[in-house]
Amino acid sequence: MNIPVLLIFFRLLLAPIILALAYFIGEDAKLIIVIAMYLGLISDILDGIIARKQNISSAKLRRMDSQTDMIFWLSIGFATWILYPKLISDNAVVIWTILAMELACYVISLIKFKKETCTHAFLSKLWGITLLIAFTSLIGFNHAGIPFALAIIMGLVSHIDRILITLILPKWTHDIPSAYHAYLIRKGIAFKRNRYLNG
Repeated sequence: MNIPVLLIFFRLLLAPIILALAYFIGEDAKLIIVIAMYLGLISDILDGIIARKQNISSAKLRRMDSQTDMIFWLSIGFATWILYPKLISDNAVVIWTILAMELACYVISLIKFKKETCTHAFLSKLWGITLLIAFTSLIGFNHAGIPFALAIIMGLVSHIDRILITLILPKWTHDIPSAYHAYLIRKGIAFKRNRYLNG
């Protein structure tokens, strides 16, 4: 049984469930949505750990994990918009900026490598943590404030890093911790990858 794949599909399945809860039930479902968000994060952490323990981590699996992450977090974002449209409209400019940068990451990678981006960079992981905190605040307490601001700042920084990684890499590869490590790869300088890889 391929447990990492099952965990990835579990997270993928959570996306439409989260959207349905927000659309059909509304604020009464916000606790369930927050719990589902945390379950999704746990599955994201575990799939990488288990894949490495079972020595089955591959480019295909990492690409599947990366695309599922994007779908999962977009579903959380849309659920927030459904529940609290004013919160989202009040911050539309920065949200659209980050979405545009996310699109740019994919477009640049597709143009350069004919494959989607799959960096799993360290700053992206930090952004995921700030997103978790921000969405907990947004969905759970209808509050943006500092958690949302930190998520926006981290989102901008992490996307700049991902774009730089793609521009610097000489050829497509996955699991690049940072733009600096992409530079090391370009120069043929070895580094210990495993210590940087996470879920």
